[in-house]
Amino acid sequence: MSIAGGVPRAIERALSVDATALQIFVKNNNQWRAKPFADGEPEAFRQAVSDADLGEALIAHASYLINVASPDEALWNKSIEALAVELRRCAELGVPGLVLHPGSHVGQGVEAGLERAAAGLDRALEQAEGPTRILLEITAGQGSNLGCSFEQLAGILDQVAVRDGYGICFDTCHALAAGYEFRDAESYAETFDALDRAVGLDSIAAFHLNDSKMPLGSRRDRHEHIGKGELGLEPFRLLLNDPRFEQVPMVLETPKNKDLEDDRVNLATLRGLIAS
Repeated sequence: MSIAGGVPRAIERALSVDATALQIFVKNNNQWRAKPFADGEPEAFRQAVSDADLGEALIAHASYLINVASPDEALWNKSIEALAVELRRCAELGVPGLVLHPGSHVGQGVEAGLERAAAGLDRALEQAEGPTRILLEITAGQGSNLGCSFEQLAGILDQVAVRDGYGICFDTCHALAAGYEFRDAESYAETFDALDRAVGLDSIAAFHLNDSKMPLGSRRDRHEHIGKGELGLEPFRLLLNDPRFEQVPMVLETPKNKDLEDDRVNLATLRGLIAS
């Protein structure tokens, strides 16, 4: 949900569509600069979260400008500083998890990129000195983007200093685009078994529920309304009825119109898949 008008407005928007989980940006996601919170804004947000009983079903998404795997020293340091700022803003707001794309290796190679990312992430966590975890998101694998396989995510997590400071965000659109099949019960079980072997299912701290405009293995990130794309309804049915993920926040990043009716329709579709 948008934070336009102040972060507490995101809670109002979430409640208006009967949401029970929420993802926000903690600053303008297309700018490096972070405008200071208004006086009392974090307190008002935390109170609104409490009143809405969102609790642990609250996450934030980091700026798309951040690249903690960059081989460019200036951009790497700028990304680390920006990530630390966002982690501190999450702590002010009481947001327990910050979703982050693992970054791009920009020609230095996957292994070097993974090592660079792990070092940058640790530096950002150390600078932030807060309780918010970094949730590495699986990516579609466009260009030199890292994180398009469970093994790459594991390659970062195996190198960080304090494993407890990290988790995983599973994006359904990205996973399909990256080549993971999970559109029937058998392939769903195989994919999550593979994820369990690589990083452990207990690492999953959030889901992004998005259908995909693009087919399996396309390496292209194009979100679609639930049930209207290449995923269809079955993988969402399997996820929503999997008891292992009953307490994990699941949020929509599907196309959104101004009156939020698209969110209401997508939520209704998802809730219709939950077994009574």
